[in-house]
Amino acid sequence: MKVGEHPSNPLLKALHRLHAEPLIMSIVNIAALNEAKLETDPFPHFCVPNFLSKEDVAKAISDFPQIEHGGLFPVETLTPGSFFTKIIGEVTGPEVAEAVGRKLGLTLTGMDTMLTIRGRARAKDGQIHTDATFKKATLLLYLNEGWSHAGGRLRVLRSNNMDDYTAEVAPEGGTLFGFQCTDNAWHGHLPYEGVRRYIMCNFVEDKAMLKRELARHRMSARLKSLGRMVGIG
Repeated sequence: MKVGEHPSNPLLKALHRLHAEPLIMSIVNIAALNEAKLETDPFPHFCVPNFLSKEDVAKAISDFPQIEHGGLFPVETLTPGSFFTKIIGEVTGPEVAEAVGRKLGLTLTGMDTMLTIRGRARAKDGQIHTDATFKKATLLLYLNEGWSHAGGRLRVLRSNNMDDYTAEVAPEGGTLFGFQCTDNAWHGHLPYEGVRRYIMCNFVEDKAMLKRELARHRMSARLKSLGRMVGIG
């Protein structure tokens, strides 16, 4: 699986090194991923509650990059610790791509990926949407200590109606949620404002759209950084 497009970036260089040799999967629970049931109503999706152990979730949280604003940040714009980087390496490794592809009936191994990180949710986040058509599949790995809030729980929707849902996923630490990006893959969550951490991995077929989307996220990250420097936001 190819990650990012700027291997000169220190984080991406570390990921390229991880993928350049046989990857020992010591953190993520591949067996649990393989055993997870595929649901098809209303679109292909699955949930793995114990993809990471509680101990590794705690390590990931302590190693999580500092994010003070809402929105998605390309992984190369952040400075996570070594343990967090290893998690990213395993999530984007060939074993996960093969397992997810086999479950969804897609060929994902070797496909480009777009990696973004969210650290905080804004009140306006979670609006109902389907993922862009250039994405073939999406993985969300949640890294929160627990979740007692009514808001912020991802809903698998039959339509663009938040109450028309078949499943609700609490973004608890170690939970992996994945789905095929179909025209009817509606999802969203009730409003929540505060810390809501996750890694998002999109499998992408269109390189031009990948570059365009990453450029958009990088520009947004730079503007947020500038705003913080001058005391805005």
